[in-house]
Amino acid sequence: MAWLPFDRLTPDGETVTMDRALADEVPVAIEFNGIGYAVLMATPTDIGDLVLGFALAERLVGPDDVPFDVDTHRTDQGIVARATLPPSRTDLLLDRVRHRASDSSCGICGIENLEQAIRPLPQVAERSRADRAAIFRALDGLAVHQPLNAATGAAHAAAWVGADGAIRLAREDVGRHNAFDKLIGAMKRAGADWDGGFALLSSRCSYELVEKAVLSQCPLLVTISAPTRLAAARAAQAGLPLVVLARPDAVLHQGNALLA
Repeated sequence: MAWLPFDRLTPDGETVTMDRALADEVPVAIEFNGIGYAVLMATPTDIGDLVLGFALAERLVGPDDVPFDVDTHRTDQGIVARATLPPSRTDLLLDRVRHRASDSSCGICGIENLEQAIRPLPQVAERSRADRAAIFRALDGLAVHQPLNAATGAAHAAAWVGADGAIRLAREDVGRHNAFDKLIGAMKRAGADWDGGFALLSSRCSYELVEKAVLSQCPLLVTISAPTRLAAARAAQAGLPLVVLARPDAVLHQGNALLA
């Protein structure tokens, strides 16, 4: 985080010079088994969680694989993050590398065909035990877990919320995809599952976030803003309930069971 001066301009002609905190955003070059795989623009914290969560979202490792270590090296240009995947995943890694160029955090750049972009999703087997009171409790408590956003106004948060609405773990990043990858990676590293809770994201509900949720077997995805049509369709196909436009006064719910 850095502080830079800005001029604050008001409609009545007033100009005030002030310092403003800015969130860091740097290139993170990810290498798997010595192969350059992707470059993400990310906040330079919790990089090990980011790389592990990203590997899960890319289906390079599965839920039963042991979490791997990540070596990080800071350079003048950014961060190089290196990890070794299990030998059983080498062929899959090489196949994925053939279908992509240096990537960005959008999760689709470099993919050569539609079959690679929209791949089949598994069904979500777990069910959340959270009720609507738990969702509103989590919404009320999210800001406490967003220190970077409080300082800069430029960071997204992803939180693991228990069935009772208590936030158990949260991660922040300038990218909404990165924040969710960091959370999923941190949970994987801790050996934690969703335990009947849900994910709360301070973003819109894009199809990439739906896919990350499904692949992590998240039983309920709650987002502050609206879903895209593709996100809603992909969630319905995978059996993932959605709560969207989640605000303190009301939420919208899509799913098989009505929240109590």
